[in-house]
Amino acid sequence: MASSSSVRSWRTAFLTLRDETSSGAPAGTSVDQLVHNLIFANSHSLISAASDLPPHEVTCDVLFLLELVANVGACRYGEDITQTFTLTCHLIHGICHRVSFEFNSSSFIVILDSFQNMVAFFLGQGVPRAVISPNATTFKPVMECLETIRRLTSVYQGKFSPLENIQLIKFLLHILECFHPEFVDLYNSNANKSRSTAENGNRFPRFTCLWEDHTLAFTMLAEAFSRAGSFFPFDIWQSTIEVLRKVMDVLASKSVLVEGSILSRFYSSLLNCLHLVLTDPKGSLSDHVSGFVAALKLFFIYGLNIRPQVKSPAVGNNMPDLLSHSLTLEEPKKKDKTPYRPPHLRKQDGLNIKRPKAQDSRISADHESSTVDFTSSDSDYSDSDGSLKDPDSVQSSKVRVAAIVCLQDLCQADPKSFTSQWTILLPTNDVLRPRKFEATLMTCLLFDPYLKARMASASTLAAMMDGPSSIFLQVAEYKESSKYGSFMALSSSLGQILMQLHDGIIYLIQRETHHRLLTSLFKILMLLISCTPYSRMPGELLPTVITSLRSRVEEGFPFKSDQTGLLAAAISCLTAALSTSPSLPQVKEMFLEEISAGSVDTEMRPGVLFTLFQGSEQLTSPTICFESLQALRAVSHNYPNIMLACWEHVSNIVFKILKASTAEVPTKTWKGNVGSVGFIGEKVITAAIKVLDECLRAISGFKGTEDLLDDKLLDTPFTSDCIRTKKVSSAPLYEQGSPEDIREEAKASQSGSEQWSETIEKHIPLILRHTSAMVRTATITCFAGITSSVFISLVKETQEFIISSVISAALHDEVPSVRSAACRAIGVISCFPHISHSAEILDKFIHAVEINTCDPLVSVRITASWALANICDSLRRCIDDFPFKSSADSNVNSQMMQSLTECALHLTKDGDKIKSNAVRALGNLARFVKYTSSACVHGGHGCVANSSHPACLGDSRCLDRMVQAFLSCVTTGNVKVQWNVCHALSNLFLNETLNLQDKDWAPSVFSVLLLLLRDSSNFKIRIQAAAALAVPSSFYDYGNSFSDVIQGLEHILENLGSDQISAPSSFKYRVALEKQLTSTMLHVLSLASSIDHQPLKDFLVKKASFLEEWFKMLCSSLGESATQPESENNFENQKKQMISKAMRSLIVVYGRGNQQTIAKKFKMLDNSIW
Repeated sequence: MASSSSVRSWRTAFLTLRDETSSGAPAGTSVDQLVHNLIFANSHSLISAASDLPPHEVTCDVLFLLELVANVGACRYGEDITQTFTLTCHLIHGICHRVSFEFNSSSFIVILDSFQNMVAFFLGQGVPRAVISPNATTFKPVMECLETIRRLTSVYQGKFSPLENIQLIKFLLHILECFHPEFVDLYNSNANKSRSTAENGNRFPRFTCLWEDHTLAFTMLAEAFSRAGSFFPFDIWQSTIEVLRKVMDVLASKSVLVEGSILSRFYSSLLNCLHLVLTDPKGSLSDHVSGFVAALKLFFIYGLNIRPQVKSPAVGNNMPDLLSHSLTLEEPKKKDKTPYRPPHLRKQDGLNIKRPKAQDSRISADHESSTVDFTSSDSDYSDSDGSLKDPDSVQSSKVRVAAIVCLQDLCQADPKSFTSQWTILLPTNDVLRPRKFEATLMTCLLFDPYLKARMASASTLAAMMDGPSSIFLQVAEYKESSKYGSFMALSSSLGQILMQLHDGIIYLIQRETHHRLLTSLFKILMLLISCTPYSRMPGELLPTVITSLRSRVEEGFPFKSDQTGLLAAAISCLTAALSTSPSLPQVKEMFLEEISAGSVDTEMRPGVLFTLFQGSEQLTSPTICFESLQALRAVSHNYPNIMLACWEHVSNIVFKILKASTAEVPTKTWKGNVGSVGFIGEKVITAAIKVLDECLRAISGFKGTEDLLDDKLLDTPFTSDCIRTKKVSSAPLYEQGSPEDIREEAKASQSGSEQWSETIEKHIPLILRHTSAMVRTATITCFAGITSSVFISLVKETQEFIISSVISAALHDEVPSVRSAACRAIGVISCFPHISHSAEILDKFIHAVEINTCDPLVSVRITASWALANICDSLRRCIDDFPFKSSADSNVNSQMMQSLTECALHLTKDGDKIKSNAVRALGNLARFVKYTSSACVHGGHGCVANSSHPACLGDSRCLDRMVQAFLSCVTTGNVKVQWNVCHALSNLFLNETLNLQDKDWAPSVFSVLLLLLRDSSNFKIRIQAAAALAVPSSFYDYGNSFSDVIQGLEHILENLGSDQISAPSSFKYRVALEKQLTSTMLHVLSLASSIDHQPLKDFLVKKASFLEEWFKMLCSSLGESATQPESENNFENQKKQMISKAMRSLIVVYGRGNQQTIAKKFKMLDNSIW
């Protein structure tokens, strides 16, 4: 009965209101009064009746009421209608919590617009300033508006369209904009008051309603972005960023944050909103990064300042100890060894423990935690932060985590801009001392009592060191503090930061016991090692990292469940430290001292090598064994000179692993691991073989394939100091030029022979026919690391075994990776002089390689084409030494040349990686194959000459096909292909049997080289093109293109200074290009006097002034002979001769053209250099 009465009252009130407003209000009664009398006077009963009415009826009446109130507000603009708006907000707020509205997109926008107008009235110009006072109730209706909208969105969030979500965001942003002036005044007022009450700990702000309004607004904004952020356009995202930036700028304007429980809730909602907006950036943040960082940094010590000040650690020799209540690293080691006790029992234990009065229980350590998030659960702090029982401390801790996570979001959203904030967020000194002010991320990682904050700090540090920072940090350089003046360069600041990061991370790794945090620390250290330029840092830094990691590995970890994972992470970091390039002499000295002290063989004074050898023997733990083997491989690669002393250990360990792969044998345990060896996986076996391979390369002095070409194309007085040194990634890193290395290399042949003989006798038979393709691939790859000196020193049977093994694998193995490895080995071995002089072996190699060039898998064709190019390269050296044989044998030799040519021509139509090798092969053939004009016997694909010379290929048909392949590859190939084309054309020009000037394709070849020299963006291609243009020894070889070559070179030389360098990596080749271009220009000018060509004379006269200035520059660059060493004197004299020869040629040209004045100037220049 009561419900029907309330329903009747609702309907009567709204029907009456509709009738009165539609027919016009009675005399003396306003619409405002009607609403008050009919609706607001009965608000309580109407709210109660709403639940008994149909939702669509309630929705319709509420929308009608909102329209009436909006009209009232419009008619009475400038008057105080606070009560009308307040009662409206209260009524709709109450109804919304009882009824689920039924509305569409248009009605939702009506609600938003109405509420937005009311909020603007409360906070805008329409209300006198006195209305908004500390005791006013105007903030409560704003809260009710927001709660109503939040209620609607929570009930209907699945039905909201992207457009409705956008309207909601605009509504919230508008409210926050209206709030901002009051927020600024309120925050500044609280900040000033908090300073005066900080000592008493009274930091709770006034104006609670306003803070709650802000908190709810940012919470709703975050929910909207979480719900539909991916659909928001750029302008919405940008507007949100700007609103957040304004708020953060207000926080950053004060040196410390205002604190309190209400503020903590506000900060949490603000930072959670910022986190969600930054997670999906839709535009650049470069203009906002510095502002956000300035504010977020203030949160590092939020909630910690009212606690007792943490004392500084006592500074020791290298790594000082911190007090247990500040870093909490020593005590947990003892606690973790006790049996697990559930949280409620730990709480009872805590009550029975007497704590010192000076120590706040909230500073106690935390040692287990769930993942970092912004929400709490019933057990959020039970296991991890049981000591943080104060709700304010818990909330403050979550605020710190949220701020740190936002920093990580910023770093990931705009890593390039974020690098400029390193000096603000990371310490440059005293990393192990707590900081009450100017805290850094390392302060949080080291001293924060809340584990989640430390975990978030670790995650943010890892994000900072990943990505562009690896390049950015290469400029870092450490200098002693006494060398700094009033200004510290960025490179020095970064050097200091890297030092502090090393100190802090290593300190924590040595003492931390929480397994998840330790895992994060190892990840940070791994990234830190990869980013640090150790050659520009103190020499003892890298050895300290290595020895600290070794100590941690030897000490072990207390977690039985995760011991293997942490040990593997520690050894993986050790591998990264041992793999740093360039290798450091300090680390080498450390290893030599360890070897000389006998630490490799004894546990009394274990060193790094002993630890790695011990770990490699842990066959019960394949993970530890694998990581230890990886570290040993890094030692072999970076410090090859010590491996001869370690050979016995390496050989025995590898043999033990190979034997264990077929039979179970007992093994030494590792820090508590027990059991016997079971199945040894192919991953471990392969790692062991790779260690053996790297060790053999180190001992043998392997530096890559044998260089048989004697390439002197760039070896001129102007370019001799710019000849590039080829870096072979598969070759160990030897220190260049040290006397010790020279002595070691002298022993390499003999020692390498011994080790290789042992390997082939002891290890290879166990794995050459292994069932695992991965193992067979690693085994065959070992043969690609042998050197010619070692190979020649082996007995004939061993040599034959190596050759037959690689040929058999290349021809008969079913697995492509094995055949690819065999082709690589063939490519290496075919370069040995002993092999290249054997036609029988070369023929077998060629047969195996040709078959693999037709393999359907591209990886096989790449290595096969590489081997083919090497075979052609080695043939050039030995072809003239082949004896002249009978006609039948001669036919065989010619067929071999033809077969190589056809195979290479076929490969020029393959992919770029294969094409570049094919072009190299053709270039090598083009240099030495002898072309004749005698009668030929034409076969199916080419022609065979009636010549007895083994390099005779026949007439020009094959040559024409080669040249066409070169020209085609220039237009279709990548930069590597184009470089090889230039090099191949250089080889072609060196062939003495060619009459280059008579070839129809010669002008096209010279035009292509000039085009590459002028237009290529790759400086190495331009250098090689310039070198190729300098190869023809006479103007006859240039043919009709001679004048074009001179004019093209002059134009390029004249405009060289205006070239745009697109990539920074090209800068280092700029000087080399200038020198090669100078050398080429001098060469062709020296030939100019040999030809009487009027257009060329006219051109040289026209460019006489430029050439004069250019020669003056060259003459001035010549050094004084008296001050130069004898070797440099020789180069200077050669330069003078080249310059003089070119000028004398020009003098002749100008003399013939009756240009005596110009000729006289060049004579004076010529006389000045002698």
